[in-house]
Amino acid sequence: MKKHIICFGDSNTHGYCADPADCADGGDRFNENERWTCLLQQALGEEYLVLEEGLSGRTTVFPDPLHECMAGLDVIYSTLMSHEPVDLLIIMLGTNDTKERLGANAACISIGMERLVMKAQSVPAWRGGKPNILLICPPHIGDGLYLRPEGDAMGRGCPEKSRELAKYMEPAAKRLGCAFLDAEGVAEFNKLDCMHLTRLGHAQLAAKLSELVPELLK
Repeated sequence: MKKHIICFGDSNTHGYCADPADCADGGDRFNENERWTCLLQQALGEEYLVLEEGLSGRTTVFPDPLHECMAGLDVIYSTLMSHEPVDLLIIMLGTNDTKERLGANAACISIGMERLVMKAQSVPAWRGGKPNILLICPPHIGDGLYLRPEGDAMGRGCPEKSRELAKYMEPAAKRLGCAFLDAEGVAEFNKLDCMHLTRLGHAQLAAKLSELVPELLK
C-alpha cells in the first residue's frame, strides 16, 4: 500500500485562484498541474498518495456564523478515518481564523490549532498507531487586503494577527511533537486579495514540501 499523506487546509489547499489570469484555465481554481498538493504528488512519485482535503473558509476550531461546517475540529475525525491508514497529516490553517467576526487573537488561534492537533493525534487512523503531523503556518496576509472587497468581509486586524501566528504555532508544534514549517518567505501570496497563493506560490510550497516530506516518512 502507498504511503497516505492528507493535506488538510482551507482555500490555499483547495487551490483557490484570486486572479484568473494566473491560472492556465482562466478559472477560480488552479488545475491539477498547478495546485501544490498535485505538484507534491508528482514530485514524490508512485510510492505516495497525496490526498486533498482543502475547504475554502475552513478554520481550526472556530464556527463561522456566516458559513456552516467551517471548523476543522468538527471533521478531522471523519477525514482521518476515511483515509486510514494515515502516514502523514499536513495541516495549513490560520488565515480564516484571523477574521474579525471570530474574535480570536493570534494566541487563541494557536490554541485552536493545538486542540485540532490533539484531536487528530487521538484518532485511531494512524499507520502503526503513530501520529505524524506537519503544521504549516500560512504566509502573512498583506495589508493590501483592505483595498479589496474581501477585506470588508474579513474585517480589521487580519494582517496584524497573521504576522504573529508563527511565534505561537512553532512552540506549540514542538510541545505536541509535530514538525513545523513557516511558509512566510517560502510561498508567494498574490497582490490582489493578499491572502491566496499565486501559481508560483503553489510551486514554491510544493518544492519545499518535496524536500521535507520524505524525511518525515522515513
